[in-house]
Amino acid sequence: MSIPLAFGWRRVLFANWPIERDLLARHLPEPFAVHEYDGTGWLTIVPFVNTDTRPLGVPRRLGMDLPELNLRTYVVCDGEPGIYFFSLDAPSVLAVFGARLTHRLPYYYARMSVDYSTNGICFRSRRRHPGSRPASYAVTYRPTGSSFTAELDSLGAFLTDRRRLYTQSQDGQIRYTDVEHGPWILYDASVETTDNTLFRANGFGPPDTEPVCYYSPGVDVVTTPSKRW
Repeated sequence: MSIPLAFGWRRVLFANWPIERDLLARHLPEPFAVHEYDGTGWLTIVPFVNTDTRPLGVPRRLGMDLPELNLRTYVVCDGEPGIYFFSLDAPSVLAVFGARLTHRLPYYYARMSVDYSTNGICFRSRRRHPGSRPASYAVTYRPTGSSFTAELDSLGAFLTDRRRLYTQSQDGQIRYTDVEHGPWILYDASVETTDNTLFRANGFGPPDTEPVCYYSPGVDVVTTPSKRW
């Protein structure tokens, strides 16, 4: 059984690629449909740091900090929009096991590092999960320009302001988790990617377009328990 969680998402990069709807649909289980923006689906890589991760009600000082990396897309299930994760990587065996058990999410153990320099945030990940396909990612990113809040119905809002996470468990059950947080404060992002095999590890070809990228200093988050759809 899962429990409500509280944590912060910090130093977040959203690197977003348009992808043809039918190609994306072939990777989604029923009953999910591709959620399109401007006639296309989207794949997003999100590196960030979880901070003060803890059960809801536990003091913040007792929480755990942990970097994370995920590959996700945007779906609709019976009219309800949300995020569908193809993979999530984290450098903690305990966190990976707990998320797989309680939220049925496809977490993988990986070695990760997050460093800070004058060039920006240097995020590195290499999957080490037994039996999994190899997946690595290396990126340096930083905010540019002035901050903004994405306008309703804009691409920025479509890609960032999501309040539901969907997954499918090993027995075929569709499950969801609702997410509460304040508005994202966004920046355009300068991004240098030196390694990215996440697409290939999840059955997609390498992207042939430049990503649309946003940076956020982060939000505080509360999640509900995982529920059966």
